[in-house]
Amino acid sequence: MNVFHLAYTVGDLDSARRFYGELLGCQEGRSTDTWVDFNFFGNQLSLHVGELVKRSKTTSKVENISVPIPHFGCVLDWNSFHDLADKLQSADIKFIVEPSVRFQDLLGEQATMFFEDYSGNAIELKAYRNPSEVFSK
Repeated sequence: MNVFHLAYTVGDLDSARRFYGELLGCQEGRSTDTWVDFNFFGNQLSLHVGELVKRSKTTSKVENISVPIPHFGCVLDWNSFHDLADKLQSADIKFIVEPSVRFQDLLGEQATMFFEDYSGNAIELKAYRNPSEVFSK
């Protein structure tokens, strides 16, 4: 089994638990008073209380959409992506990039959305219409 691990900083654990646990539905794992692990859609996300990672003023253009740098995220299945997008919209989450489909009718067609957690960390969630095209050129 290969699982991606990412350690990132948050301002506090209570808001991290509300965002990742309650809003995104990620199962909480081990924790102490300074960090907490989440099952972030099958990957290990370790959130540590500390100095927040500042986003660069640089953005990257993808199909004429400016995406924040740095960001992290996950590839979901098509239906889960849309269900979660609906949930986030209902929760009045402010999107950096609204849920949308890019590369429509092309190789690598994908739904994507960008938003921030309660500590200002930029997150991208996406889904490929054809999952076999995740690494296509």
